[in-house]
Amino acid sequence: MQRQKLVESGARCRRRTATFETLCGILESSDPYSASMFCIRVLHLLPDVAYGVCVVIAEKAVIAQIRRMAKSAKNPFIPTGIGDDCAVLRMMGGRGKEKYKDTLVTTDFTLEGIHFRRDWHSPESVGHRCLARGLSDIAAMGGEPVAAFLSLALPRDLPQSWVGRFARSLISLAERHGVTLAGGDTAESPNGILADIVVVGTVPKGKAVLRSGARAGDLIYVSGELGGSAAAVWEMRMKPKRKLNPRNYPRHFFPEPRIELGRILREKGLATAMIDTSDGLSTDLAHICGESVAGAEIESELIPRASVGKPSREVDRQFALHGGEDYELLFTAPRGKRVPSRIAGIPITRIGRITRGKDIILMSRSGVGYELHPRGWEHFRK
Repeated sequence: MQRQKLVESGARCRRRTATFETLCGILESSDPYSASMFCIRVLHLLPDVAYGVCVVIAEKAVIAQIRRMAKSAKNPFIPTGIGDDCAVLRMMGGRGKEKYKDTLVTTDFTLEGIHFRRDWHSPESVGHRCLARGLSDIAAMGGEPVAAFLSLALPRDLPQSWVGRFARSLISLAERHGVTLAGGDTAESPNGILADIVVVGTVPKGKAVLRSGARAGDLIYVSGELGGSAAAVWEMRMKPKRKLNPRNYPRHFFPEPRIELGRILREKGLATAMIDTSDGLSTDLAHICGESVAGAEIESELIPRASVGKPSREVDRQFALHGGEDYELLFTAPRGKRVPSRIAGIPITRIGRITRGKDIILMSRSGVGYELHPRGWEHFRK
């Protein structure tokens, strides 16, 4: 039915045949849930499709378009809006120097068929990951999480026990970080589980660590190890009937948001710019460079790679470069600042430096440089 409607639409926009064919290809190569979600997003974000104009959208382009529209309305109580890990709201409270404080707000979807599969992920893993995504955004700003709001859309036939296990895991992670689940909403979903988490945090006025603070000469650091989550996904895709043991792939099934590390980096004034590695090193570094209007040079051999499985083995370098959902912190610091090799028990690795150009260069062991293009996660990309 979806393809038939697009075919009819395509007949009305023959000049856009290439785009139409691409869109149909996405539908044919996707599972029914992903295809339906794709159509819904296209129709909502680009209503011209309904009138016969077939368009394939890119996540970055959609965000950029909405960001341009939103900037037309300046608000002194929102010093930072679209473009960072969290929005920063300047709220009134207290007197004198404490008259204003900054509130961090972030929101994240968790969608069945996109972020998890019930035959791969336990309810406990889904609940944990759902909140960890939002907590990691707060960590990337150097903030302290305070409250969470959870909205759920659930299929009618979903067992109540699944929901209970999901909720217990989510609330357990919340309690470990002093976060209260303060509200939300529920609705029936026609197909698949949808969870939207909103996390609210605080940071001293004007002290949030943004993506835009990196300067030429700053050194680039990353916490922990990279590629563990992507390696788990790859293994599940290669052997879809095989269940992985979460204990052997903790970075994927139960990632730990780096709340304390982010707070220390902010309090010590170490980080000039910061982001979490939710989309992958190559893409998240591009976000920092784009917001800071700078380039970067990183050394391939210095990138810390995770070890997964049993027996444990180091992941492929491509997973460390482009795999997302590790929820480590990628940050920059002035060259003259001493950054410890371990903070809050988490290893810290220097992997490169910020440059004056706009390109991101990956240096090989032999000293040859290659332009590193962002190839991490991006919604709507085929």
